[in-house]
Amino acid sequence: MGVTKNEEIRHGKTGIVFRPGLEGVPATQSAICEIDGQLGRLSYRGYPLEDLAAHSTFLETTYLLIWGELPSPQQLRDFEEEVQMHRRVSFRVRDMMKCFPASGHPMDALQSSAASLGLFYSRRAIDDPQYIYDAVIRLIAKIPTMVAAFQLIRKGQDPIQPRDDLAYSANFLYMLTEREPDPLAARIFDRCLMLHAEHSLNASTFSARVTASTLTDPYAVVASAVGTLAGPLHGGANEDVLTMLEEIGTPANAAAYLDEAIASKRKVMGFGHREYRVKDPRAVILQSLAEEMFARFGHDQLYDVARALEQAADSRLGPKGIYPNVDFYSGLVYRKLGIPRDLFTPVFAIARVAGWLAHWREQLGANRIFRPSQIYTGSPLRSWIDAESRLPAAGA
Repeated sequence: MGVTKNEEIRHGKTGIVFRPGLEGVPATQSAICEIDGQLGRLSYRGYPLEDLAAHSTFLETTYLLIWGELPSPQQLRDFEEEVQMHRRVSFRVRDMMKCFPASGHPMDALQSSAASLGLFYSRRAIDDPQYIYDAVIRLIAKIPTMVAAFQLIRKGQDPIQPRDDLAYSANFLYMLTEREPDPLAARIFDRCLMLHAEHSLNASTFSARVTASTLTDPYAVVASAVGTLAGPLHGGANEDVLTMLEEIGTPANAAAYLDEAIASKRKVMGFGHREYRVKDPRAVILQSLAEEMFARFGHDQLYDVARALEQAADSRLGPKGIYPNVDFYSGLVYRKLGIPRDLFTPVFAIARVAGWLAHWREQLGANRIFRPSQIYTGSPLRSWIDAESRLPAAGA
């Protein structure tokens, strides 16, 4: 059906306008996250992201997202201790991961491992606050362990057990790199997790809410969201940014690369966001974290390329409302932290579990199963054709 760009398609019965990708269509009400794309503001439960990044921790921010308020000192200590106690995964999960092919993508390993938790904690009592609390603890605690375990397993090594004397982010970096991280590196990584913890109704969060609306268990909810995040149009763009910066090579090549990309209508990785018409506030913070990392641990030449590309894009893409997004600088930070490139998206998932669980809990509070409509574009009713009378099917 040929439709011009400005022509509206409406549902025959309801008259509602069809929006591809549900762009601009409110699908739920939420008190978790607010985005002001015109001013470049992002807040969790009413707290500006800049304040949280400066003063909070990932676990404290997780508590805020899921339960709606900042915890008291005692509540935070209890929450941190519970997470610490549940970091280890069953040997059966580790044995299962050892059967995964070493060439498999870590996101596929994470999705399978997260889903397997439903076998170990099969009791569903989603109307029980204690069940919800326990499920939150398990998922927040075990997902990082699973990511780090698969990284070592695919290298032919046994996973490293969590260390109870290390905080959440430091412990993950330790399990991943087999070295206790510098405190500054651990703190910067913790801030990165906060920046990626929640971002309204993106594709993976929408997937989580749709799955949650069926009243299945939270492990299936997270597995569904992980599978959605694995898609190249959602997670993984920071990997592509590094590839692009390496292709550009030097700051002197940035403007010419950008001009050629614009002329050929090729996507410039790390630029543009459906919600923002200014620089992504997360990118602003990540850039400062990158500079802090380089000042302490040595400079990265790709950062100079990134800065040159951003400067060139300011006059070419800025007037169109296209600016650096969260992926533009995050890969540079992760690279300096020693995180393998194909683990960038699993690290994204570690952070976003907090947001997914917040939306899971919120969905349970006023649940109605998602069942959108569609506009049928297929054949009208037609008569049955005997096999002997059929022509070869097109496209078969």
